[in-house]
Amino acid sequence: METATNGEDAVDLVAQGGYDLILLDQMMPGADGLTTLERIRERAPNVPVVLVTKSEEEELMEEAIGQEVSDFLTKPLNPSQVLSACKRIIEGKRIMERKIPQDYVTQSGQLRNLLLGGPHWQNWIEIHKTLSEWDLRLDGYQEAGLRQAQKDQRREFNLEFGKYIETWYPKWLRDKDPPPLSVDLVANYLYPLLASRKQVFFIVVDCMRLDQWLKIEPLLADYFEVRRDYYYSIIPTATPYSRNAIFSGLFPSEIVELYPQLWSEGADEERSRNRYEKELLDNQLKRMGLKFKLEPKYVKVIKASEGEELVQRISSFAQIPLVSLVFNFLDLLTHGRSESDLLKELAADESAFRSVMRSWFEHSSLFKILRFISKRKSVVILTTDHGSILGNRGTKAYGKKDTSTNLRYKYGDNLNCDRKEAILIRDPAEYKLPKLNISTNYIVAKENYYFVYPTRYHEYLNRYRNSFQHGGVSLEEMILPVVTLNPR
Repeated sequence: METATNGEDAVDLVAQGGYDLILLDQMMPGADGLTTLERIRERAPNVPVVLVTKSEEEELMEEAIGQEVSDFLTKPLNPSQVLSACKRIIEGKRIMERKIPQDYVTQSGQLRNLLLGGPHWQNWIEIHKTLSEWDLRLDGYQEAGLRQAQKDQRREFNLEFGKYIETWYPKWLRDKDPPPLSVDLVANYLYPLLASRKQVFFIVVDCMRLDQWLKIEPLLADYFEVRRDYYYSIIPTATPYSRNAIFSGLFPSEIVELYPQLWSEGADEERSRNRYEKELLDNQLKRMGLKFKLEPKYVKVIKASEGEELVQRISSFAQIPLVSLVFNFLDLLTHGRSESDLLKELAADESAFRSVMRSWFEHSSLFKILRFISKRKSVVILTTDHGSILGNRGTKAYGKKDTSTNLRYKYGDNLNCDRKEAILIRDPAEYKLPKLNISTNYIVAKENYYFVYPTRYHEYLNRYRNSFQHGGVSLEEMILPVVTLNPR
């Protein structure tokens, strides 16, 4: 520990290096504390500084915060105040790292207790929420053993979740205590706001998981009051099914009656099956009895240039009662990662993927649009259509060559699978899914399995291992955030 009686001497000492913390008095002979701090920052930009002052003037505080002061102490001081501030700054990280394993063990026991006696769908939301919060908390934690324990715990809970969904999902579709599903989003969130004549921006970020949302939610806290709810995606957790269900308020088997061309033979492109989203939403709003003076607007953003163009004209939507925006970046990143070595390097695992996602969001047209909306009295309902999971285990799918090519779900004639690793849907009507002919059935992968055909099994097993996929049954794909953003 070393002392200096004035700012000039303090700067000279700091220039020599080796300091963990600086206590800086605002009132000193010669240069004052803030002036000295500015010079200290040139030489030691990362050393924490505690400013000691007898003034609590707002202007002083703001200037100190602007120079990234770690803490304030107000005179008169006592030794315990100084000790507490030093301990919090110097040892805080180490104390937190010691506490993390203790908290983790306690929380794990509480989560397992939720499984006792058969969990309710609300319990599964709490489990997934807690697991996702721990994912973020462990992002900066270096202990490999605890991070592996988190992966093992997720796998354990996804095993039980798959069994739960196989039992309860068909019951939900028969109105036996269902959770909010994809088909309920517009009725539950948009309708009440539109009926009360509020302008609503309805934003769907394709393929966004809960943990990914939690990574960016703090960025919006300065602009909005954030209320986060949850819902369950329908099965399969894939765009043609889940997003059409959101916009239509209908299950896939009900949609196909109105739009049979969506499931015609050969129409296997995901994007082609979502080309009716605006029409589906308009029809749902009409069924609800909503009428508007100006027609609702729908925009799908796939390319960055389309997003920037939207930023330039977002102000022209000021009088439109409902503006629906679909952002496809995350889905493109999820699929593109499988084909690009560079993306695999940048998003090597789920933690890295979250960081890439946050970086994208900070510089995205979506964030610019949200900041614009925050200056108005509009309400934002932001959600996603499904999540994704990192596929690491192959399971054999048995079917004809013309079976659909999706990795986490398949439909075709007389399909079969390992019932421990996937759900076999013999009767599509039970899951409210389209039936192309009398032999059509579905298989849906559970946990982190992905389908591989027996022929050339090992070749395709290796090709798709460690790729992000969707369409199956997992906490990450099914339990999703729906967020209400009210401007501050």
